[in-house]
Amino acid sequence: MLQYILKRLLLMLPTLFGVLLVSFVVIQFVPGGPVEQMVYQLKGRGAAESAGNTSAGTGAYQAARGLSDEQLTQIKTQYGFDKPAPERFWLMLKSYVSFDLGESWFRHASVVDLIREKLPVSMSLGISSLLLTYLIAVPLGVAKAVRHGSRFDWVTTFGLLVAYAIPSFVLGVVLLVLFGGGSFWQLFPLRGLTSDGWESLSMAGKVMDYVWHLVLPVTAMVVGGFASLTFLTKNSFLEEINKQYVTTARAKGATEQRIFWRHILRNAALPLVVGLPEAIIGAFFTGSLLIETLFSLDGLGLLSYESVLRRDYPVVLGTLYFFTLIGLLGKLLSDLAYVLLDPRVQFGRVGEGQ
Repeated sequence: MLQYILKRLLLMLPTLFGVLLVSFVVIQFVPGGPVEQMVYQLKGRGAAESAGNTSAGTGAYQAARGLSDEQLTQIKTQYGFDKPAPERFWLMLKSYVSFDLGESWFRHASVVDLIREKLPVSMSLGISSLLLTYLIAVPLGVAKAVRHGSRFDWVTTFGLLVAYAIPSFVLGVVLLVLFGGGSFWQLFPLRGLTSDGWESLSMAGKVMDYVWHLVLPVTAMVVGGFASLTFLTKNSFLEEINKQYVTTARAKGATEQRIFWRHILRNAALPLVVGLPEAIIGAFFTGSLLIETLFSLDGLGLLSYESVLRRDYPVVLGTLYFFTLIGLLGKLLSDLAYVLLDPRVQFGRVGEGQ
């Protein structure tokens, strides 16, 4: 087991290197980088000054026409583009080894501080949606497996397919119109995670206010997300129900409850539990851009989107490195959970012909 863990940890290194290398190379060819944006900004400022004051002198006209080589060199040095691309990539890797993710060019804060600032919003959405998804999907999937082929199974399947087909963003708009004071009822807040005067509320009041703000965005995320988990649960339990050992247990006179709790549940729940560590990590660190934008939630999804638009490369590459590392660790934890839950799996024997 220890040998397998060490191998997986070592395999993370080329994976991280490949992700960063491809992203860094792509960034070099993306137009409208920070240098170009600063040049356009200075040109526009100079043009506005020269248009507003015709006697401004040669400085305004110089800015309106273009920038000098010295000014361009200063801008490139400011953003680190005075060095060749291989050197910049090497310096980035050296800083990432010590988890120094750099500093944002436009927000004037370290990438680590930005992630720490935006993380609570994404965690609130992710953890709440994950809990609701499992609490709804797993019991529903078990009920569908037990009642396979019944009217309940067909009706719920149709409902799940409809829910799966509705994009979360569209559902969020519908929920805002219906329950956010659009054209019908104003039952839930439109934006944010807290109300005005939240600091003056009691602890119970703060919790209730926070949960009240989460209802609409979490609902929009959950409705289209638990269909796949429900079908996975149903298929997993249905496969175990139809196996020979269940028929044998029934022939020996075992009750249905005993068969379900002692035999079926342990084997059928294996795929669900194995994917739980990765799902939990994803819930902690994954932001939903569309939901955060729609409900004015300043989380990781909105941070990543704005960083791409503004070509804030330290934030783009730093968050990509961090999330890739977290995702690889989640995969490793899922594999380890599989070994702990199923003793038939022995990673140490892989490659030995057994």
